[in-house]
Amino acid sequence: MAFLLKSMRPHFRFARMLSALRLLALAVALAVGMGAGHAAQNRQVQVSGRVYVRLGDWARANQFTPKWLVKDKTLQYSNRNTTLVFTLTGGDRRDARINGVRVLLALPIHYEKGIAYISQLDLERTIAPILSPRRNAPGIKVKTICLDAGHGGKDPGFRVGAHEEQKYTLLLALELRDQLTQAGFNVVMTRTSDTYVALENRVEQARRRGADLFVSLHFNAFSDSRVQGIETYCCTPSGATSSNAGGQGSTAWVPGNRHNDKSVLLAYHVQKSLVKHLSAQDRGVKRARYQVLRDATVPAVLVEGGFMSNAADRKRILDPAGRKTMARGIVEGIKAYQRAVGG
Repeated sequence: MAFLLKSMRPHFRFARMLSALRLLALAVALAVGMGAGHAAQNRQVQVSGRVYVRLGDWARANQFTPKWLVKDKTLQYSNRNTTLVFTLTGGDRRDARINGVRVLLALPIHYEKGIAYISQLDLERTIAPILSPRRNAPGIKVKTICLDAGHGGKDPGFRVGAHEEQKYTLLLALELRDQLTQAGFNVVMTRTSDTYVALENRVEQARRRGADLFVSLHFNAFSDSRVQGIETYCCTPSGATSSNAGGQGSTAWVPGNRHNDKSVLLAYHVQKSLVKHLSAQDRGVKRARYQVLRDATVPAVLVEGGFMSNAADRKRILDPAGRKTMARGIVEGIKAYQRAVGG
């Protein structure tokens, strides 16, 4: 019996030690949890009913270093791989740049008493999808692209002199089809001639024909002929108004929001590539509830490939060589998106 008790003592000591360690671990976990909750509470504010977080807290947690470009106006955060620039005052507070590409935030930055806040919506639906893309599930490939040449038939789009938008969106789509095919993609088109296609039928064609991405092609026009540059739109996330709505209009969920993260990632890469290939003015990744975006059943973007009302942009739009370069930019943007999602 004495031998048995003696042999059990180390086990009793080990059990007591293990119990103490478990209690210590539990206490530490509780303390950390309380501290994290307290920190999260401190860095959150409500702005017009929206949840915002301290931009500096988020940046430090992700190892970004701050730098004022213009004190109390423009703030830069950078790490090894990424540079972010935010407009805090004196301009459009939705204006941000991600690795040099202009991206309009869904909600404006809030700057108060020397502290910048960014909406939780933008962290989740603008910043994260671009900086940390969600990979496709195994076996899911980006193979079939639906090209939508804007307007057509009884809908000519913008008309500048004798030039109608519908003609040049189709010419761009045909050039883009050829380049995508050469790059190994399957391509389907909503129209291949000067015919009218209802907006709902354009989206339905993409669904019915098994497209993995939807790319709608358009050109801009404006009363001020000095305005120029490239814009790429994706669907406005639920809880925000569209970029050109001036803070007014719907904030409702729409079917295209199922693909928010992939659509903004696609828009980012297409915009980045187009601006680079064309050496064009970067008017940014923007949000809209255009029907072909709000009803899309796959990741979708709408490209505004320049202003027909601007002489420099118009020259590129009308020129086959200019459209070829534009198509190359879109192809490279799609390929960059494909690499990002692993498809």
